[in-house]
Amino acid sequence: MSTFQKISLLFILILGTFNGFSQEKFTLSGIITDSKSNETLIGVSVYINEAKTSVLTNEYGFYSITLPYGNYNISVDYSGFITINEKISLTENVNKNFALIEENRNVKQLEEVTIVQKNIANIRKPEMSVNKLSIQTIKKMPVVLGEVDVIKSLLFLPGVTNAGEGQSGFNVRGGGADQNLVLLDEATIYNTSHLFGLFSVFNPDAIKDLKLYKGGIPSKFGGRASSVLDIYQKDGNSNNFSVNGGVGVVSTRILAEGPIVKEKGSFLIGGRASYAHLFLKLTDNQNSAYFYDLNTKMNYKLNKNNNIYLSGYFGRDVFTLSDSFTNTYGNSTFNLRWNHLFSDKLFSNLSVIYSNYYYGLVLDFVDFNWESGIESYNFKYDFKHYLSDKLKLSYGVNSIYYKFNPGTIEPLSENSSINYRQLDRKYAFEPAVYLDAEQKLSKIFSINYGLRYSLFYRLGESTINYYENNQPVVYDADLKVYDKAKPISTQYFGKNKKIANYSNFEPRISLAMEIDENQSVKVSYNRMVQYLQLISNTASPTPLDVWTPSDNYIKPQLADQVAVGYFKNFNDDNYTLELESFYKTVKNRLDYIDGADLIANEAIEQVILNGEMRSHGLEVLVRKNTGDFSGWIAYTLSKSEQRTPGRTPEEIGINNGQWYRSAYDKRHNVAVTASYKLNKRLSFAANFTLQSGQPVTFPKSYYTFQGATVPSYGLRNENRLPTYHHLDIAATLTTKQKREKKFKSEWVFSIYNLYNRKNAASISFGKNNETGVNEATRLSIFGIIPSVSYNFKY
Repeated sequence: MSTFQKISLLFILILGTFNGFSQEKFTLSGIITDSKSNETLIGVSVYINEAKTSVLTNEYGFYSITLPYGNYNISVDYSGFITINEKISLTENVNKNFALIEENRNVKQLEEVTIVQKNIANIRKPEMSVNKLSIQTIKKMPVVLGEVDVIKSLLFLPGVTNAGEGQSGFNVRGGGADQNLVLLDEATIYNTSHLFGLFSVFNPDAIKDLKLYKGGIPSKFGGRASSVLDIYQKDGNSNNFSVNGGVGVVSTRILAEGPIVKEKGSFLIGGRASYAHLFLKLTDNQNSAYFYDLNTKMNYKLNKNNNIYLSGYFGRDVFTLSDSFTNTYGNSTFNLRWNHLFSDKLFSNLSVIYSNYYYGLVLDFVDFNWESGIESYNFKYDFKHYLSDKLKLSYGVNSIYYKFNPGTIEPLSENSSINYRQLDRKYAFEPAVYLDAEQKLSKIFSINYGLRYSLFYRLGESTINYYENNQPVVYDADLKVYDKAKPISTQYFGKNKKIANYSNFEPRISLAMEIDENQSVKVSYNRMVQYLQLISNTASPTPLDVWTPSDNYIKPQLADQVAVGYFKNFNDDNYTLELESFYKTVKNRLDYIDGADLIANEAIEQVILNGEMRSHGLEVLVRKNTGDFSGWIAYTLSKSEQRTPGRTPEEIGINNGQWYRSAYDKRHNVAVTASYKLNKRLSFAANFTLQSGQPVTFPKSYYTFQGATVPSYGLRNENRLPTYHHLDIAATLTTKQKREKKFKSEWVFSIYNLYNRKNAASISFGKNNETGVNEATRLSIFGIIPSVSYNFKY
């Protein structure tokens, strides 16, 4: 049976479930917005009391639900906003828009409204391994140097860690940072860090919504093996012009938004810039490190059925070390989207997206310039089909064209001893189609099931090496080491000529069983395929991120994950419990031979082997959702391992072919987040984190050779850094203001690492020059750091 026939059969089987709904039905649909800004709201619950069912608004605030003829009581609920309870008579199709009011903007009305079914969608929906954080929550959390950070806030969720203090990226359920798909308005962000990982690239003032998928990942997402972080920027205020921003210890930010045409179109533009390097110049320090970024967005409502959006991001980091070198890196994205409503049941979104990551290094002392990067051009067309109150379909197509620049070396002067060199540029094409169905099977069972079919083509222009026995890495049985193989021939492939291709089915399924209206059990399985590989043998991505496509020798990573969970709401949804266990395997995970040289290597296949990963664990999340005191406790018990066995019985593989701890193995991880509102003007927040130390490899002994001390290392990652922990606190003071004044401001005072814990970023070993004794030296990045920032809004 051909691929097309298989996909067609799947559509027929699903569409066959649509029959049998002969009763006359009508559709309730519309857009839900913030009454103040007219900003659309994502994930608002529209609950139908009589039908005991609900629907959530999509990424553009649209909802649709089809019900039998009759009268219904509906509740429109969204965290932080006043719940709307309203009676609807469905005697015909009804288009009903709702504008929600923030809770703190109308106290009297808040007291008159009863908030019901607050987390009903979380219990009943077959969605699991998903965490959503509001920007309001993120802004309350104490962080290093007072800089609000989206990525750092994720580290307080179960199953999420990073490679250490001051490191970039994040790790999900034992996976690498390169296995996370990070999207900003659907555009891929290839590196999420500013200042080498101290801060993230996301301006919190510009962010509307973020959701982290750790498992149960919808079929519309693909291309990474661990998780998806889906972030959307605000659309902009289409009612009134406003400005907000802040001044901190190391950076300043400002954001302006307002109507293009009132209630029809809006714009948003925001920027950040750090200025700590300016103070270094006052001390005659020639070193500097700074960043800047820009967020932009425009949207316009053509008519009730058509909206267009134009958004972009541009960011750069610049690091200069005296007159020695200058390092510049950053992301750029552009996205043009068109929303079209075919009917009250069929919503579509067409996107054309450009993403770029650039890395540049100017080395004055050796007189050359290095550049590398990755570009992607993405076309995607997504549909949401709300067929009934029991069935919703999502389907679409997605195609990405990649351009890789592994490295360009260029002399800075005519007298340079360095010759111009361009590593072969690489190209790839990744098309995919997908179909997802969310179906209510009975009063207690709901299911999500879907399929993604992805293809990948590695394209020229490149020169491909061929090796004896098709093995680019050879094994020396006498020395028991791996080494580079010599090519026996080469072949040049012209631009866009096919070098290798892959295709994979990626099934996804999640099932929820509702025990009662306050508790449920869920189970999920998903397969993810990752065709891009990050060439790095460090625990955390550096700014020098060199991505490469799968080809004849580098196979795509195949990840399979199973998860089971128990979810319960307590005390009228004031408290929630989420308990999940997972097991994940990854095939074709890259591993590196000892002494692998990765930078400017045109034959990268000569230093890598295909291995495998596995991880499993238990995650517990307890939340207090309401009241002046709120927060959560997260605990993760997990294990992450990697193995690269020998290809033949004679080979020893990596680490003697045994399973060993991956660099992302954090056996225990505890995170506590709490906030307390003392009164209208003063609130407090605190974070505490405690986790097992990062796996590392320490020398077991040493020997002397020609007067030099040479360390001898044991098995990979059999040691750990000391346990990592710190406590952070913050206080927010809102300044006094008169009611008629529109200007609002606040002061945020915070202390990072309150008890001055010297967490080890690394431990190095060497001889003390004074005593002549070998010793270990701990490198700590942060001690106690007090900070203050000033935020304003007009």
